[in-house]
Amino acid sequence: MISTNQFKNGMTIEIDGALYAIINFQHVKPGKGGAFVRTKLKNVKTGAVVDKTFRAGEKVEQARLESKKMQFLYNDQEMYHFMDLQNYDQIVLSKEQLAEALLYLKENIEVVVSMYEEKPIGVELPIFVELEVKETEPGVKGDTVSGGNKPATLETGAIVQVPLFINIGDVIKVDTRTGGYITRA
Repeated sequence: MISTNQFKNGMTIEIDGALYAIINFQHVKPGKGGAFVRTKLKNVKTGAVVDKTFRAGEKVEQARLESKKMQFLYNDQEMYHFMDLQNYDQIVLSKEQLAEALLYLKENIEVVVSMYEEKPIGVELPIFVELEVKETEPGVKGDTVSGGNKPATLETGAIVQVPLFINIGDVIKVDTRTGGYITRA
């Protein structure tokens, strides 16, 4: 059990048998009455975001998550297969469990899979991934003064804004937190 005074962004707590990740929290001390903690929580299974208010010092159950380093092997339309790098066990995750991670997931990439009670609940990607540009408009020579960007479709299907000098077949480094172009690889 932890107190609401120990909340941190990203922490996982259990409320009424459901698992929630703390997106945001704020301690509030009104002029009249007791202090409270206003939180924005994301249900780990459904992805629904809810606002919940706790009394200051109220105790909640902290969920113990286990992290395993795994390698993405392949997908078979609906399910995505991962292999534990320690014991070579394989697990399967659905599209819903992966959510936005699908945009940057390519074969043989190493990820961290979060497990709760021996069940996988989500994937944490590396901060930067290198992906090949599959489709983009050709850059016009001498058109770099404006420093403009153009959309590029990557091998995973993600669309990223890239500088005008990037061409089809180039491999670029992408920040998975923001979805932004970093540099040419």
